[in-house]
Amino acid sequence: MLPPLKPLPMKDRISMIFIQYGQIDVLDGAFVVIDKNGVRTHIPVGSVACIMLEPGTRISHAAVHLASTVGTLLVWVGESGVRLYASGQPGGARSDRLLYQAKLALDDELRLKVVRKMYELRFQEPAPARRSVEQLRGIEGARVRETYKMLARQYGVDWRARNYDQQQWDAADVPNRCLSVATSCLYGITEAAVLAAGYAPAVGFIHSGKPLSFVYDIADLFKFETVVPLAFRIAAKAPENPEREVRLACRDLFRSTKLLGGIIPTIEEVLSAGGISPPETPPESVSPAIPNPESIGEAGHRVQG
Repeated sequence: MLPPLKPLPMKDRISMIFIQYGQIDVLDGAFVVIDKNGVRTHIPVGSVACIMLEPGTRISHAAVHLASTVGTLLVWVGESGVRLYASGQPGGARSDRLLYQAKLALDDELRLKVVRKMYELRFQEPAPARRSVEQLRGIEGARVRETYKMLARQYGVDWRARNYDQQQWDAADVPNRCLSVATSCLYGITEAAVLAAGYAPAVGFIHSGKPLSFVYDIADLFKFETVVPLAFRIAAKAPENPEREVRLACRDLFRSTKLLGGIIPTIEEVLSAGGISPPETPPESVSPAIPNPESIGEAGHRVQG
């Protein structure tokens, strides 16, 4: 009998890998990709935060189970990661974290405190006083548009506006295509971090009504320091395959900046701005009959004993 698998902490993982045109399975306890020629490629699934599954990929039940056990997020995406169709959920298994997040989001005063902290982290200055969430969103949107223009000038890119249609991907200009791929990569690893920390991707504070609202909130705190300049830099070169160039560059950037090591602490810092503590377990609640085993992973990682 093999010992139970335990998730690695998010900060110790590589960010993501993309897989296409292959059958993913588990052979002899290892996560492998088998191509049409029968060639096997081993994937260190337990040390990856997020695996992006592109078109032409099939995955077995055993492989999904293994990924879930080690806390690796599986994300089904379009070619080059430009569309996100669905994702697995290896984390989010902490009811106290979910209740804490929901209380902050539902209370207008607490929500404003969290949004003000997000503004401060994003722009490195305190948010304007006596502004509502809606007003802060308007100020943020204006600054974001100006930042796009500034970076476009810096990298010599012909920039009109942030505009693209997922149904007509090829109709978008190269800068918008590069930005879409770059942000989708950032959303992938951010979702993995949000789930690993035990929170709900859908319960946002600035964004709302989307399955990844909180992911967008957190990713925006890192976007203009990481993937947006990268996207403009690659767009300026007008490569033959900009999506692939951006995807590989994001992978290298996430590794060199150790971005994963900073996302979960940032989530905790943002939520702590609300000034409340996670709820205590009610005294009348029933404890689990079998205690959960200890884990070296994050709070939201599911551990199987």
